[in-house]
This record gives sequence, structure tokens and C-alpha cells, in this order.
Amino acid sequence: MERSIQQVAKLAGTTSRTLRHYDDIGLLPPSRIGHNGYRYYDEATLIRLQRVLLLRELGLGLPQIAEVIAAEADEAAALRTHLSLLRQEQDRLARQITAVQHTINSIQGSENLMAKNMFDGFDHTVHQEEVEQRWGKDSYARSDSWWRSLGTNGQESWKLRVNELNHDWISAATDPGIAPDSPQALELARRHVQWLTSVPGTPAADQEADTKAYVLGLAEMYVADERFAANYGGLEGARFVCAALKTYVDLMP
Repeated sequence: MERSIQQVAKLAGTTSRTLRHYDDIGLLPPSRIGHNGYRYYDEATLIRLQRVLLLRELGLGLPQIAEVIAAEADEAAALRTHLSLLRQEQDRLARQITAVQHTINSIQGSENLMAKNMFDGFDHTVHQEEVEQRWGKDSYARSDSWWRSLGTNGQESWKLRVNELNHDWISAATDPGIAPDSPQALELARRHVQWLTSVPGTPAADQEADTKAYVLGLAEMYVADERFAANYGGLEGARFVCAALKTYVDLMP
């Protein structure tokens, strides 16, 4: 079933002008153009449009969106990544709604004000104590300052990057044709280390620190701590990541 550009614009809450622009830059070509010059969109193009709009909401620019979509040919897998992000945001917003409702009820006298309930869903510092114990207060302060400086769009973009990396790890770990020392796995390990070095306050970001030891320590932690293993589909996935990172570290200069 095809829809006209006007119908798609109305469905997606956008404009025909925007859709034409997406076509002009090669981001969203219509499924066909009629003899009258009108653009028509089938289900495949609607799915692509959904991905474009989701990425726009995460703060990505159009060139970045084009790169992300080109890199993720498996649309179902890409949308699962989006869905995971949306569910995380849904949970955070639900907790904020509950917290604000609690404050309203307290103001109106139906509940006693509980400070610990007022800020549920607002806290990104839940791992502060653990980070400070492992790497020191300065490391936490630097990473916290960096995180706050990103702003909402930057934070969502960063989360997307992490989710994409985790998704790619899971895909590789469950593919019987990909070994931890394969080129595909080592490329993921390179991206993983690049990601670690991009976060101020971590030992990997400190040029004077022992990055290799830090990466190896994290690799072991992914296997030992179920919270980390869950990011890679469970223990087997974490073992795959650990083995690939160890191989990659051995090849680092």
C-alpha cells in the first residue's frame, strides 16, 4: 500500500517540505514518483522514516542519521535498539511522574512529603560511590561534569552510541561464524576502546594511565558482574566480549 506525500506528512506529524528535503539529500527517497511528479511512499519507506524521526529526537543531525541508517542494514535490529532506548526513557519519565505526583499530593495534604521520593528518576549519580571507590573522586567529578555538559540531546546521542555498540556485540557473539579473534570482533573491540577513551575521568581517557590494564580489568568485570554481562546478552556474550578485548589489547602498541 502506498501513500501520498501529503498523507505521510500528516501521519508522521511533519511537513511535505521536510519530506521533499529528505528526498533531495538522499535520506528518504520515495518508493516511486508518479507521472504527475507526486511522491509516493510504501511500507519500507515508512519504516525508514520512523527511524529518521527517532534519530532526530535523539538530537542527531541529518548527516549523522544517514551514516547510522547506512551502517545498520538490519532494520528490525536497529528498531530494537531504538525500542530499548525508548523503554529506558519511558521508565525514567514514569518515575519522574510518580515523584511529581507525590509532591503535589504532599502540597495538598494527602501525603507526607518524603524527600527520597521527590527526585526519583532525576538521578544519574546512582553509581557515584562505586566509581569513586574504584577510580577515585576526581575521576567521578570529571566524568560527571562531562556528562552534564552534554545536555539532553548529547546524552541521548551518547546512549544511542552505547546501545548500538552493545547490539553489535550481541550480534557478533551469537553468530557462529564470528570468533573472538576474528576481524569483525577486533573491529568491535577497537570501537569499544575508542568509546572508553572518549569519556573524561576514566583511566582510559588519561594518557598517562595504563589503558591496557584498565581495559583488561573491565573485560574481566563484564564476565564477573551480571549487571555488565546483561549488556551483552548474558554470560556467554560477556565472555565473547572479554576474549575479543583481550586479543585486541595484545595487539595494541
